[in-house]
Amino acid sequence: MYNLLQTQPVDSINIQEQLAFVAEKLSTTPVTTLFEEFVDMAVSFGLKLLTAIVIYIVGAWVIRKTKTVVTKIFERKKTDAAIASFIQSIITISMMVVLVIITIGAVGIDTTSLAALLAGGGMAIGMALNGTVQNFAGGIMIIAFKPFKAGDYIEALGYEGTVSEVNIVSTKLTTTDNKIIILPNGALSNGSIRNFSERKLRRVEWTVCVEYGSSADVTKELLMSLMKNDPRILTNADAPADPFVALSELADSSVNFIMRAWVCSGDYWSVKFEMNEKIYAQLPEKGINFPFPQMDVHVHKD
Repeated sequence: MYNLLQTQPVDSINIQEQLAFVAEKLSTTPVTTLFEEFVDMAVSFGLKLLTAIVIYIVGAWVIRKTKTVVTKIFERKKTDAAIASFIQSIITISMMVVLVIITIGAVGIDTTSLAALLAGGGMAIGMALNGTVQNFAGGIMIIAFKPFKAGDYIEALGYEGTVSEVNIVSTKLTTTDNKIIILPNGALSNGSIRNFSERKLRRVEWTVCVEYGSSADVTKELLMSLMKNDPRILTNADAPADPFVALSELADSSVNFIMRAWVCSGDYWSVKFEMNEKIYAQLPEKGINFPFPQMDVHVHKD
């Protein structure tokens, strides 16, 4: 059976010669043969079209189910609505592009060029948005591993403050003096992060310098009593350890004592600052004074 579509390439003859060639074949080919070829082509194309429609329907159903599952996961994880919507859009669009390519291929159309075009376009966009893509990937990492969340007090990239917002490309910090710091998620996800709010308890530490000649026992007893009289300082029953005082260093101009205590994270700063005031006010009342840098000079006369 001769296929009328098997003609010479367009670039080898002109359009008029091709039309003449087709007309000649039509005039010499029996009508029944033409009809059989048409039926065969129609049946083949119909089967391909039906297959493509089935693929599209099944693919669309899979995309809807995937979107529903992703939505439930975000709701269970209590992910930010803007971030969840953005990720859902990326997933849906990516799956829809793949579905369209598969559907077109099922019809019989060569998708190699289309796939190459999409790949090239994606590469060009990725290179143009290199920094943005890096921040986007960093945002995904932060969302997935949750090193911090909104409301946490963190230190990162040389800044510290309370996390006020986490979006897909950046994180906003509010400093203690009410300034807004915007950190790119790309650098943030690759750097070190100190999260002060991750744990319910924090250890407070003070270094108290007193002058030489002060009684070590009296100093330790007084410092310990200051901590025990503060109800916000926790004991071993509620914390990893009891309050602790020790002579830590014999420095050039002072005797240094170290104080350590566990408190709730929300009480950290208030306990630290108020204890500084108590130490400054009550130690001199007990005859324990604070030193200042000094140097002894000995003059020898010849």
